[in-house]
Amino acid sequence: MNRKTVAYHNLGCKVNSYEMDAMLQSLRQKGYEIVPFEEKADIYIVNTCTVTNIADRKSRQMLHKAKKTNPEGIVVAVGCYVQSDTEAVKADASVDLMIGNNKKRDLVEILENYFDGVEQENVIDINHTLEYEEMKLTATAEHTRAYIKIQDGCNQFCTYCMIPYARGRVRSRKKADILEEIRGLVNAGYKEFVLTGIHISSYGDSSLLELIEAIDAIEGVARIRLGSLEPRIVTAEFADRLSRLNHICPHFHLSLQSGCESVLKRMNRHYTPVEYIEGVKRLRAAFDHPAITTDVIVGFPGETDEEFAQTVSFVKEVNFYEMHIFKYSKRKGTKAAVMPNQISEAVKTKRSAILQEIERMDSEKFRAYYMGKEVEVLFEEEKEIDGTRYFTGHTREYVKVAIDCKSIGDRNFENRLISGKIVGFTASDVLLMEISKSIY
Repeated sequence: MNRKTVAYHNLGCKVNSYEMDAMLQSLRQKGYEIVPFEEKADIYIVNTCTVTNIADRKSRQMLHKAKKTNPEGIVVAVGCYVQSDTEAVKADASVDLMIGNNKKRDLVEILENYFDGVEQENVIDINHTLEYEEMKLTATAEHTRAYIKIQDGCNQFCTYCMIPYARGRVRSRKKADILEEIRGLVNAGYKEFVLTGIHISSYGDSSLLELIEAIDAIEGVARIRLGSLEPRIVTAEFADRLSRLNHICPHFHLSLQSGCESVLKRMNRHYTPVEYIEGVKRLRAAFDHPAITTDVIVGFPGETDEEFAQTVSFVKEVNFYEMHIFKYSKRKGTKAAVMPNQISEAVKTKRSAILQEIERMDSEKFRAYYMGKEVEVLFEEEKEIDGTRYFTGHTREYVKVAIDCKSIGDRNFENRLISGKIVGFTASDVLLMEISKSIY
């Protein structure tokens, strides 16, 4: 019998990426052949996202594209959009099979039962399970950096967010399982590990700090990077203990959303701007020039000009390396969707542009700091920038760096940690490095 072909498309966050890698791994182990999404395939898997209305729309578009590519193919909708709007997905004629978040690890079994005509129940559990659904990777889509899922779910219930409804309550992965997975990936050649989850600050099999310290002690781990953190987790002890580790990357994503206390309260965020900036100061006291990045939502319901001005003042005070700026997106089923004084798209666009300009200037300033300095770069891939071939990678602070391929001949720098001096910028503002002579 010919092997069935599977095409896939992944949407959304790094947790989705991790789970997609795990699903593909299980398919390959059972003999399925993975092909590009644009090709005609027997099965199409769309790992959906529901974080915004735009994410819902993209999920629908990819499901429809799959069915159009091969009307006879089996289109499988998986993940958050399936969980958050089950009835809409059921009614979509493009979808043949639906699988919820907590059943992703059972993908192959569900598919084979489907082809065998076995009637299935509970492929979507709207209540989720109370235990972490273990999945384990031996390789990832990337060749240098591995995302490691350490928990799932969220108990925060921010008034704008659907994720607790799509992902369920917090469940933590066993520390021993995380360490075993990382040891296996180290043996497979991976050097950098990014701890990810829906709300990693709530990790609870041990403390998050104890987990990070255990990972740092694994021989062969060169870098540990953290996913998004809640500001209040950054106590003096947290920052101090992290700074004592050999492999932690000084790159911290602290979720902000607004620099105005009254807006944060309407969002049901559990910190104040004062608490936020105290966390930033602790990290900057513990690390030399750490990269602080964040998310900001503009145009939250009721956000006045004065409240937005407070956010502008706040982000200027913090001086972020990068800000991911989002216009508020109304999500049906959330408290914010029915709040009064919804903000017009025109106002959201104007406010977004103001923050984007601040982000551009602060990011430029942060990267200019490295001129003439020695940095360590984990190189990832060769690519063309402004018509020139470069090998590119990232510093420990996640600043992108390039080296002209002409200067290294036929050397392959993929997955190599190399130090050198920053001597300039490419035309696209990527840092340009010259390698230290000591590596030759």
